[in-house]
Amino acid sequence: MQAPYDAGLAADVFAEAKNTFNWLIGQLTDPASGLLTHDRLEETIVEQGRELQRQLLQAHLDLRALREWQQAHHARQDTAAGASTPVVGPDGVPRPRLETGHHRLLATMVGTVTVTRCAWRAPGVRNLYPADAALSLPAVRHSAGLAKLAVIETVRGSFDAAHAALVARCGNVIGKRQIEQAIVQAAVDVDAFYAARTPLPCTACTVLAISVDGKGIAMRPEALRPATAKAAARARATFRTRLAAGEKPARKRMATLGVVYDAEPAPRRPHDVIAVPGGRSSRRLPRARPNATRKWLCGSVITGPGPVIAKVFDHAEARDPAHARPWVVLVDG
Repeated sequence: MQAPYDAGLAADVFAEAKNTFNWLIGQLTDPASGLLTHDRLEETIVEQGRELQRQLLQAHLDLRALREWQQAHHARQDTAAGASTPVVGPDGVPRPRLETGHHRLLATMVGTVTVTRCAWRAPGVRNLYPADAALSLPAVRHSAGLAKLAVIETVRGSFDAAHAALVARCGNVIGKRQIEQAIVQAAVDVDAFYAARTPLPCTACTVLAISVDGKGIAMRPEALRPATAKAAARARATFRTRLAAGEKPARKRMATLGVVYDAEPAPRRPHDVIAVPGGRSSRRLPRARPNATRKWLCGSVITGPGPVIAKVFDHAEARDPAHARPWVVLVDG
């Protein structure tokens, strides 16, 4: 077994964070800071504040590691004395051997930290890390909060834009490929998420709305559908340095998207929808627009429009099997 942790670190694991906080206060109270503009002050506080948060998180993880080592050391002594049973993994194999100082990196929204934990070992089986289960650490380096933020930023635009937004907010803690992997991992339980949700019953006047649309996605040549692949093979580039009129930079594959939702009727007048000549007056306030509730979404880039549309109507039939409610179908094209 390795040597125990430094006693000085056990005395005050938050010393580095305290020093950073005091240094930041010193920066703000220094007479030279009175010459800084508001944007420079804002940048300083944001950058140093992020580092302070990272140090606080690191200190807390170090403190948990110290406590875990103390508990594991006492448990190992009790096991050797026969006062307790050895640690048993989920596979049912006892792990009597204790090793400390095992590290792994964790990229978070405030920066990358190091998680130190104890490992219970036995010949021929994988190590058991109780701290990983206590912290609910992911199998990958990036934290759940960082992955959630990556999903939020990605649905707003492209992967490049999401990566730029994450770097600006969290620093250089995640790459574009890791963002793509986080999106794929977050989408694997979409069907299970909707299967666990039961739509509440609605009245006969509640509108059942259906909408289907398509979205073109640029694909690699080998991923195109047969008809699009043939059209791409027949096409020839007119110019080498620029695109000709009407020429596309890449061939796309259509993804079909569908949604089903409920909406309470919200009758409105023409001036509630379009702009009124001369501007609106306080005497004729616009009425509230309808609000979509209990949304159910689906989509596919693998299959064609037919299976997605059929899936949408199947879900609508499940919501209103007797067709007692008014249906509204929105299509495009």
